Amino acid sequence: MDLRLPRPRVPALRRPRRWIAAAAAVVVLAGAGTWTAAASDGAPSVQRADRLMDMGGGVSIDTSYFTAGPSADRRPAVLLGHGFGGSKDDVKAQAEQLARDGYAVLTWSARGFGKSTGKIGLNDPDGEVADVSKLIDWLAKRPEVQLDKAGDPRVGMTGASYGGAIALEAAAYDPRVDAIAPEITYWNLSDALFPNGVFKKLWAGIFVNAGGGCENLEAQLCEMYNRVAESGKPDAAATKLLEERSPSAVGDRIKVPTLIVQGQSDSLFPLGQGDAMAQQIRANGAPVDVDWISGGHDGGDLEADRVQARVGSWFDRYLKDETGVDTGPAFRVTRTGGVDSTDGAALLRGASGDTYPGLESGEHAVELAGREQSFENPAGANPPAISALPGLGGAAGLSQLSSFGVGVSLDFPGQYAQFVSAPVGSDLRITGSPTVTVHVTSSSDEAVLFAKVYDIGPGGGQQVLPSQLVTPVRVEGAKAGKDVTITLPAIDHEVQEGHRLRLVLASTDLGYASPAAPATYTVSLKSDLHIPTAPAVTTAAASLPSWVWWLPLAGALLAAALLLTGRRRTTAAPPDPELAEVPLQITDLSKRYAKSADRYAVRELSFRVEKGQVLGLLGPNGAGKTTTLRMLMGLIKPDGGEIRVFGHEIQPGAPVLSRVGAFVEGAGFLPHLSGRDNLDLYWQATGRPPEDAHLEEALEIAGLGDALARAVRTYSQGMRQRLAIAQAMLGLPDLLILDEPTNGLDPPQIREMREVMIRYAAAGRTVIVSSHLLAEVEQTCTHLVVMDRGRLMQAGPVSEIVGSGETLLVGTGSRVDEPIAEKVGALPGVASAVVTDDGILVRLEPGGSAQRLVVELVRLEVPVESVGPHRRLEDAFLTLIGGNA
Repeated sequence: MDLRLPRPRVPALRRPRRWIAAAAAVVVLAGAGTWTAAASDGAPSVQRADRLMDMGGGVSIDTSYFTAGPSADRRPAVLLGHGFGGSKDDVKAQAEQLARDGYAVLTWSARGFGKSTGKIGLNDPDGEVADVSKLIDWLAKRPEVQLDKAGDPRVGMTGASYGGAIALEAAAYDPRVDAIAPEITYWNLSDALFPNGVFKKLWAGIFVNAGGGCENLEAQLCEMYNRVAESGKPDAAATKLLEERSPSAVGDRIKVPTLIVQGQSDSLFPLGQGDAMAQQIRANGAPVDVDWISGGHDGGDLEADRVQARVGSWFDRYLKDETGVDTGPAFRVTRTGGVDSTDGAALLRGASGDTYPGLESGEHAVELAGREQSFENPAGANPPAISALPGLGGAAGLSQLSSFGVGVSLDFPGQYAQFVSAPVGSDLRITGSPTVTVHVTSSSDEAVLFAKVYDIGPGGGQQVLPSQLVTPVRVEGAKAGKDVTITLPAIDHEVQEGHRLRLVLASTDLGYASPAAPATYTVSLKSDLHIPTAPAVTTAAASLPSWVWWLPLAGALLAAALLLTGRRRTTAAPPDPELAEVPLQITDLSKRYAKSADRYAVRELSFRVEKGQVLGLLGPNGAGKTTTLRMLMGLIKPDGGEIRVFGHEIQPGAPVLSRVGAFVEGAGFLPHLSGRDNLDLYWQATGRPPEDAHLEEALEIAGLGDALARAVRTYSQGMRQRLAIAQAMLGLPDLLILDEPTNGLDPPQIREMREVMIRYAAAGRTVIVSSHLLAEVEQTCTHLVVMDRGRLMQAGPVSEIVGSGETLLVGTGSRVDEPIAEKVGALPGVASAVVTDDGILVRLEPGGSAQRLVVELVRLEVPVESVGPHRRLEDAFLTLIGGNA
């Protein structure tokens, strides 16, 4: 019962039978059919045969068979399955690539999908699993397929979601399967849809819809779904039925090499499902590698190219017997390693371990504080709290927002208890499932709780629910009180130094069914929060940076230059007294390209910056931003116009430059010295008195804390970046210039950098930041200067350039009717709602909340695909530069 992952750039929910299909493929054929050939850039041409195969009982399966190269060459075969709601067509590209790589590839549409007939049985052993065995029979008769013995082809299986589950089950039921690579799939379908006895209603409903409706399921599955959906609670018969259709029911039979690919952004089949399959198959004595990818059923980056390459290597090793092939580490996890400055997308990097750590390795206790608390389960479990919203967000997915430091969860006052830790003393990496024990009492016989752990930034302004995951728990016999140990969702998430962890136990959640009867729950802590850290999982060490070698020489040259320019007499124009309190005014600034009389890097640029502003300097590559900053710092001379800082004209060596601090990407430090020693050495090189450094004030703003006494070589990238900012702030310059200060930082570190800039300007100083990250600029800056081709396109407050944030566009799968818009317009906190071609344009009243709007839209059954500002900075930026980014 897994779903296909959303395709990039295809809006979620718009194609209900296709958007959940998995990203893998398998092919099956029988009898005579249609043959086609495809070639690509000189690669071997691929022959494809499409046929319907008779499975008996009136069921026919639509198959495709792919081969490349001489037909006389014997080769291993691969069965490639598709995701729930999809068909064999979804995996065609992967099948063709595997064929070019020397495999005979068979794909097929499972029962009830594509052109295949029959009812959907959720990989019924007597249905879909038996079909696979017949497909293997067919492969055994193909002259180009390698045989281990008569009737036994050398065959592997892969596929995502529904296709991954059938690979697991086929390996258990048919001993001819030699290797498998299941992706983002389930081990126990009952645990996936009824976790801890709680009905995962939204995903179950999406699932049934993706299959074409209940009538397309086998009768007993349809009856089971209707029964559970109506009662809101799974019964023993429903649990037993789904368990019997799960790989876990026959897990002790899976004894073939298995590559498990599981998604971190997946509230349908979370990482715990992959952990259970890894533990069982390894116990059976088979080789097992585990790979946690960034994306999943909730969207995100599926890393398709990398995953397909790794699957190919797995089959090369275990099907082709190529023992020298590198199949990758025993465990790999994808982590966010910063942001691409060109498009704002998360940069992914891998961490790995020589062994799979499981979900409990390297346990670290975090003390939580909080008294016993009582809260309500409201009548009808409404309004519900929000954690994940399955399907919203398309290819990006709401779960991915947490990796960018954005929180989208919502808990209603009076409907949850919370327990909070002290700020963590150093960066803490959570890799696995945290656990905690609580005591639960209910005014009713049972309680249903939803447990989640938030990452809370300094000051409490930012809170993030990692991967938007929550653990539901049904507590029987709660009226008498009961101790409950809760295993929270498995995640890989770094908690930054100074952040807090907040355990929340809520009475409702939008994705799950809660008791409709009102009740009062009382919860108290019985243990610390136990955090798994997987210390043996490490990121590959980077090579020693070049600045380690050139920094000492550069420092000496810098010191000499500063001493010389500090004594040099300038012939600058006299200061303008009317601009004495203006941090920066640029007038008709121009700079030609070298050896060009009419080509300009900057041309007739004029703008003004006031005290207390955080100004964002934006523009595509080649817009002239860096040239402008270099002229502002006195590094190059303009060909025309002037720059005045506090009324003084800027020239190389101008004394007023002592009031300017600058950070340029790639600042270096001596790694063996502490952070404080590096800053002291830099300030000494300026030749200015030690008391003018204002070191303590700069450090307080940068927020380095106790780390300042440690050697820089022990710093994380985020700490190095903060040290570089502290260096630029020495002397507390009235004008601080930052060129791409967030390059190489992960989302939590970017959020910290934003807070540093805001704190610095709050004291009446001015910050100018050049950045490609439009969303970050929108949150950080008060004013903007947008450049293109060296010219000013627009300057002014962010709110004027972007437009009002009170207007939201609710994207829908299709044009909605006016009566729906009228209902939306009548909601509390909504001033108006107008139907557009893209959905509904909603204007909020003062105090209106986008989060509450989403809750009400779901309640009204509005087919929501997305909710966002009517005009983002990205939209305004692209409009101004005409798409030249």
